[in-house]
Amino acid sequence: MTTHFISAEIDLQETPTELQKAVETELKKQGEPLRWAITSVDTEQQKVKVEAVVTKQP
Repeated sequence: MTTHFISAEIDLQETPTELQKAVETELKKQGEPLRWAITSVDTEQQKVKVEAVVTKQP
């Protein structure tokens, strides 16, 4: 198992619950999320930047 630091841009959602689901879905494409954080919000483009640590099976 290896860990990786990743960044992703995700569309801003209507509710915090929808945003959390969108973030988790996007991160699972890269591996199993250990932790993640929203590091910036662009209200003009309706995007959030997420940084995360994920694990992957070799």
